Amino acid sequence: MSEGSDLEKTESPTPRRLAKAREEGQVARSRELTTFLALLAGGVGFSAMGGQWVSHTTRALQGSLMLTRRDAFEPGALGERLTSFAGDALLAVLPILLLFAGAAIAGSTLLGGFLFSTKAFTPDLSRLSPVKGLKRTWSVDGLSELIKALLKSVLLGGIAAWILWSDRDAFAGIGATGLGASMTMLGSILLKDFLLLTVGLALIAGLDAPVQLWRHHKSLKMTKQEIRDEARESDGDPAIKQRVRAMQRQAATRRMMADVPKADVIVTNPSHFSVAIAYDATMRAPKVLAKGTALTALRIREIAGEHRIPILEAPPLARALYKHTDIGREIPIALYEAVALVMAYVFQLKRFGAKGGAYPTAPSALPVPADLDFTPIDDDEEPLA
Repeated sequence: MSEGSDLEKTESPTPRRLAKAREEGQVARSRELTTFLALLAGGVGFSAMGGQWVSHTTRALQGSLMLTRRDAFEPGALGERLTSFAGDALLAVLPILLLFAGAAIAGSTLLGGFLFSTKAFTPDLSRLSPVKGLKRTWSVDGLSELIKALLKSVLLGGIAAWILWSDRDAFAGIGATGLGASMTMLGSILLKDFLLLTVGLALIAGLDAPVQLWRHHKSLKMTKQEIRDEARESDGDPAIKQRVRAMQRQAATRRMMADVPKADVIVTNPSHFSVAIAYDATMRAPKVLAKGTALTALRIREIAGEHRIPILEAPPLARALYKHTDIGREIPIALYEAVALVMAYVFQLKRFGAKGGAYPTAPSALPVPADLDFTPIDDDEEPLA
């Protein structure tokens, strides 16, 4: 793999990179989607609450234009009138403003989710650099934004021009009718025009949203080297982790070697494998106290010799015990018969040491199932404590 390929941003961002970007306020946003939702909310609000809005607006205008003698000559009366007018005006526009605000929030959070980051308010003097500003303007993203703005202007301008041309007769006839009929006709024309412009904005937002998601994902792409550095920071240096694992193995080996003197017998291969077995009346079945290969197996035999623990050469049984029994666990049921013959031999040795007599004969041809035995492969030597 070449060094150049490692420095190219070809890898998808990791979860940690995405989380860090969110902390810094970098999430996908679509201004076109926000504009469309705000316009749609405003249109729906005017359609649903148009009568109420007209009523509040009419009352506010009438109240502001009708002055009494008290309003003209008493101090503070005009202020009360202005306060009342402001309250009526606020009641008239408040529902629409709330709809606009809700739509703006929904449009901002629909792609990237809700996010509040104080880092977005941190001053960044690099943004004041004219050179960097020109680079952003003439970058691929800047040119794509320019093309998008031109296309949006052409689309919405074309829709507006078609609306004005198709409704030219209707606009000309509004002045020839009465006030009520002209207002009704104007409202109908504006509603139709609003729906057409909303459809145009919906088309733009539908195209812009996936583009913004793709651009955001692309901006967070990482190089192979960045991914390796992040993994090293998250998981720790591989060399240190390897050292920790080695120390853990050594500690486990020391604990295992401390249990070897408690064994009743050591079953060997005769030299490559060593397995220490113990059994007493409190156990349901014999347990493996220690096992190992190569140098560890040699050390187990040395400790056994120091504590006068019997050592029995039984290659198939030693291999089967090593392969299929974990340290501190009971032996498999399939090896009960073979281990029982070994333990009987050990008890005979103890009795011989206590009472004398004929020296017991070591068991041979132990019944070890063929599917539990295996052919040993030269493994790396295990670390000694």
